[in-house]
Amino acid sequence: MRRRTLAAGLPAGLALAALPRGARAQADYPNRPIRMIVGFAAGGGTDLTARSLQSKLQQAIGGSIVIDNRPGAGGNLATELTVRAAPDGYTLLMGTIAALAINPTLYRNLGFNPQTDLTPISQSGSILNVLVVPADRPWRTLGDLIAAARARPDTITYGSSGVGGAGHLAGALLDRMAGVTTVHVPYRGGGPLMTDLVGAKIDYAFSTAPTAIPQIEAGKLRALAVPTPGRSALLPDVPAVAETLPGYEVGNWYALVGPRGLPRPIVDRLAAAMRTTLEDPEVRRHLAAHGVEPTPSTPEELGRFIRDETEKWAPIIRATGATPD
Repeated sequence: MRRRTLAAGLPAGLALAALPRGARAQADYPNRPIRMIVGFAAGGGTDLTARSLQSKLQQAIGGSIVIDNRPGAGGNLATELTVRAAPDGYTLLMGTIAALAINPTLYRNLGFNPQTDLTPISQSGSILNVLVVPADRPWRTLGDLIAAARARPDTITYGSSGVGGAGHLAGALLDRMAGVTTVHVPYRGGGPLMTDLVGAKIDYAFSTAPTAIPQIEAGKLRALAVPTPGRSALLPDVPAVAETLPGYEVGNWYALVGPRGLPRPIVDRLAAAMRTTLEDPEVRRHLAAHGVEPTPSTPEELGRFIRDETEKWAPIIRATGATPD
């Protein structure tokens, strides 16, 4: 009580100096650039979402944010870097469904647990994926693609932005529900995946809308289906996979997290800044144009969401037989 009373009567600089070192650092946060790690290459959905938030989030938090692309192992490399970072608020992760909810089941020896080794901050958004094929492929419908896969087992290839991501599981689930066997080709992000897909080096992919829609509009890709329960307002003429395979659904989402032990005042400040950013009309318009629906949350809501998604996907991953290979 005496320390608070004395500090209250001091000039701002002296009051800050009177605080304990940890509290002083939190009160001064941020006083250097914040690193936001993205576990995939530039140009993919995770990267585009992070960069869409960057400018307004900097304004909301009152400091600079640097995007650090660290692709590899389906987002595990970036997650491990975050887990090992100091819990001071200067290293954050734009996490994905793969890194936060799928990989703990997909990988036998992950080396960390997203539910206990990371601090939830806020959900960022849910994103539309779309099943696309190169324009030179003959398939006009999902039924055509499935028929081709049945006629030529183990020859149709599908790409993903990384092992364990929504695109990987979407393809594995499609194989299982359609009774076909195709070949998974993992990439180090949505950007490299899109390059090979447009170049017709692979047959199809469940690509994120931000990277797929420009190529669809340019006539380089053809959209066959979306993995949502019903059709998307963004692509209303594209059928849902569920129209061919009832019950099929694969979601995709992003969330901001930090290392375990992140001080609550910093967590609250970041969560508030995320909400302000995601409610900004300009940011919402930009995200919507790329198929991303802003989904701000409290840290507690995100923690429960990650747990629920992990429990939801674990039996599906085991049932599909998906592996990191």
